[in-house]
Amino acid sequence: MPSPSPLPSSGFEFHLDHTDAATAARVGRWRTPHGTVDTPAFMPVGTAGTVKGLTPDQLKAAGVQMVLANTYHLALRPGPEIVAELGGLHRFSGWDGPILTDSGGFQVFSLAKLSRLDDEQVVFRSHIDGSLLELSPERAVLIQEQLGADCIMCLDECPPHEVSAERVRAAVDRTTRWATRCRDAQRRGDQALFGIVQGGTFRELRERSAEGLLPLDFPGYAVGGLSVGESPKQMYETLDWTVPLLPADRPRYLMGVGRPIDLIEAVLRGIDLFDCVLPTRNGRNASAFTHEGVLRLRNQKFQRDDGPLDPNCSCPVCRQFSRGYLRHLFIVNEMLGPILLSWHNLAYYQQLLAGLRQAIRENRAAEFRAVQLAGWGNNS
Repeated sequence: MPSPSPLPSSGFEFHLDHTDAATAARVGRWRTPHGTVDTPAFMPVGTAGTVKGLTPDQLKAAGVQMVLANTYHLALRPGPEIVAELGGLHRFSGWDGPILTDSGGFQVFSLAKLSRLDDEQVVFRSHIDGSLLELSPERAVLIQEQLGADCIMCLDECPPHEVSAERVRAAVDRTTRWATRCRDAQRRGDQALFGIVQGGTFRELRERSAEGLLPLDFPGYAVGGLSVGESPKQMYETLDWTVPLLPADRPRYLMGVGRPIDLIEAVLRGIDLFDCVLPTRNGRNASAFTHEGVLRLRNQKFQRDDGPLDPNCSCPVCRQFSRGYLRHLFIVNEMLGPILLSWHNLAYYQQLLAGLRQAIRENRAAEFRAVQLAGWGNNS
């Protein structure tokens, strides 16, 4: 018996503009109900409905097109019913651009000690007060519909890296069953529901996952289960196998991966969307991403440095503040330091992706990679 058709996703259109002549890198435009995203694109993480320390206007000034929010955390506080009552996540947060919400599936991995998993659902014991949060595929979709993001994710199981093939196979099959339940539970037609390909670093299991998900005909597909302990080489090899399995006419999203070199390597393999806490988390800890590599501003050598954080960066932080001043803010524990470095790091990521998009249009993606690696040296 054929599967029922998925709910039409109104307001969405993915247009592939150009593919690099020598690699799988591609540029496109993804139209959503809250604006168009030029791909490849990086989404900063706004776990609790805010990118830590930054206003929506600062995000726009950094070039951010789309942000991510977290279903698990928003389900705990303030609760999806309150977000819905206050106008949905866009109005609630003040960000009027596209938003993606994850499903809570990553917390199955990151909060494994606080969760219990079976075929029906995952039950979390709140890290805040110990209360129980039951998250079934149907509940994950309902919460995301209440939050009102443009793009929502199927509930999946993300296994740790160093587990057996049998354990990963079980996660793949559960993820496929849950994807069917998520699709059948969806009621809103103005949200794009993405399926998530799992399988660890096992080629045959990635193929098994894709074979189970593609007949469900989602409007986009994510690659999950990476950046969980595997080496960069293993990640890239897994993408080499996995990305060609995904439909070319839909967005491809690599979840939770965020080192600048990893973004470039993944784009050259055909990935369109990324998210990661790395630029803001590093910013809060005095580490800046630059064209010279990572600068650790607590280092004494920056105390009298009057130069900009990154001479090649056009962001407001680099135009106005010196390395010496930024270091001073961290030394005296001023909250402005983490704000400014987070702002710069996000601007750097956006400029990196914008440069890569232009390189792809000009069929020089591999050259762009080589130039960036030379600039970073061993400090990426």
